[in-house]
Amino acid sequence: MTGKQRRAVILAEIKALGPVLPGSIVERSTRCQRAGCHCHADPPHLHGPYATWMRQEGGRQVTKTLSDDEAQRLRPLIAADRRLRALVAELEAMTVTEVVNHQLIAPQAVGTQTTKAGKRPTKGR
Repeated sequence: MTGKQRRAVILAEIKALGPVLPGSIVERSTRCQRAGCHCHADPPHLHGPYATWMRQEGGRQVTKTLSDDEAQRLRPLIAADRRLRALVAELEAMTVTEVVNHQLIAPQAVGTQTTKAGKRPTKGR
């Protein structure tokens, strides 16, 4: 399969993904606040497990406890998000390979450094 054909397959798969949801669903067991509860015993018998949706929002981790039904409905959306990220990573890798192999970026000759403004530095200043 050529690069162009693979790119078309990836783009078609992205288009078919549907809604995506970032984050992950984990099963967590917890302790309650009641002092005499079995979850505070030795050894503890924790409450749960409870499905919890975890994601990053504004640089912070956000969690939400889900019902079993909610967790079941969200799992395919999270799987779609992971697939989307994998496809985008593959597209990026293909583009990098194309740039490197086809030399789309002209290499600079030795001794022709430029400044941020794109001008050659002057001597003695």
